[in-house]
Amino acid sequence: MASSSQRVEKPGTLEPQPEPGSGRELQSCRWLVFYLCFYGFMAQMRPGESFITPYLLGPKNFTKEQVTNEITPVLSYSYLAVLVPTFLLTDYLRYKPVLLLQGLSYISVWLLLLFGHSVLHMQFMEFFYSLTMAARIAYSSYIFSLVRPAQYQRMAGYSRSSVLLGVFTSSVLGQLLVTAGEVTFQTLNYISLAFLTFSLILAMFLKRPKRSMFFNRSEPAHGEASPSELDKMRPGPGQPMGRKLPRTLLAGWRDWVLVRMLRELGASLRLPQLRLWSLWWVFNSSGYYLIVFYVHILWNVVDPTKDTTKVYNGGVDAASTLLGAITSFTAGFVKIRWALWAKLIIGGVTAVQAALIFLMYSTSSIWVCYVSYVLFRGFYQFLVPIAIFQIASSLSKELCALVFGINTFLATVLKTIITLIVSDKRGLGLKVHSQFLVYFGYFVVLSVAYFLGAVLGTLWHFLGSHHRPLPLGQELRSPSEEKATQVLSLQDGALSSLQPEATTLAPEDSAWAAAPVPRDQSEAKA
Repeated sequence: MASSSQRVEKPGTLEPQPEPGSGRELQSCRWLVFYLCFYGFMAQMRPGESFITPYLLGPKNFTKEQVTNEITPVLSYSYLAVLVPTFLLTDYLRYKPVLLLQGLSYISVWLLLLFGHSVLHMQFMEFFYSLTMAARIAYSSYIFSLVRPAQYQRMAGYSRSSVLLGVFTSSVLGQLLVTAGEVTFQTLNYISLAFLTFSLILAMFLKRPKRSMFFNRSEPAHGEASPSELDKMRPGPGQPMGRKLPRTLLAGWRDWVLVRMLRELGASLRLPQLRLWSLWWVFNSSGYYLIVFYVHILWNVVDPTKDTTKVYNGGVDAASTLLGAITSFTAGFVKIRWALWAKLIIGGVTAVQAALIFLMYSTSSIWVCYVSYVLFRGFYQFLVPIAIFQIASSLSKELCALVFGINTFLATVLKTIITLIVSDKRGLGLKVHSQFLVYFGYFVVLSVAYFLGAVLGTLWHFLGSHHRPLPLGQELRSPSEEKATQVLSLQDGALSSLQPEATTLAPEDSAWAAAPVPRDQSEAKA
């Protein structure tokens, strides 16, 4: 299908590409892609990350209450504060400075872990970690400044595969060093710091692109891809400019392009599937990351062993990363009429996740807790690429970036509110076991809402509603098709021919090989 040929999960950029006959420039581009993928692999080599919580509760002598109610909540608050500014700076500064900021933030995290001793130090550590999470968009966007749009899907596979391989290798290495090598958590953190320093050096030699999506745009060169949605939203030489008042270039861009995009987006939200999967993204991803952030504390409560060789956090993170990649890849081959069955399937998956959370809450076996967590992540990652396809299949590249940005921001706001109420000592300050009971109730409410929506939708369908079954391979219509059948006032129509591929971070999350793969595990901070 023509509309599934390009990547859309995170905004890409275009830059003048070498002519087909320019072998030297083509070879240079290939080496840049290889170098970027190698950097993406090395940036994930943090073998001590899976063992941060046992390290804080063990050698650093922080209490469970301090880690649960004072330190970990800062991650949600600071991520909310830095998410939007980092996104804008990523585009304005053209990626490389933000990648350098990410590397420096990672080093700051591990320096604070190694040499910090107070709760305040650990709260700063969480702040710098939130910067690394927000900056992950720079890597996922950078690679698309190097290639033509026709190569987006392949490049997404390369870049995401390198990230997932790095996460998996890092987790396995950390587990082997702890279990087989009997390396202390302190030494493991020094090893992580060495890897991160090397990845920062690699980032210094990255080429800085000349263009980006919003702030650094220029007219496409002859033979390049067709103009983007933003180009079409900008008035041409023969078009009226409206009220031509003196204003800065930035103010003009803000008043014209962004407002026009928001109008387009408002019209697109009339599509029921777009609304459904956006809501899923906001509500389910909030619950998912709450589980990810606090599960390592729960493991320590369920099995408070002092023998570090019997702490298997790294192995569990590696297994969950691998299962997430497999389920996401499998999702690319599922053929279902999502317009009809989406609510029912989402409700079923959410109900299973609720059961797994209750199992983690109620069990006294650490192995049951481990397996439940791995399955919980696998079910979430199965729906991620499907959600991305459903959201993206009728939107242009820029509108996709806007939708995913808004969804991520709203999910972060919701997660922060829940953290403030449930986890923070200024709120209820619940212990981690009680928090998981709250999260279980949260997922139960979501599953009930989805099932009710499925029942009402089915009744509406079979009672002669205006619903028209959509073709098996195209659950969402493009805006131009919707205008033809529903008389929607969408100017410019559907411009994208995009292939959704996610993640992780995404955030980290979260991840995208040849078929969609989810966000990377590195977004999951202990």
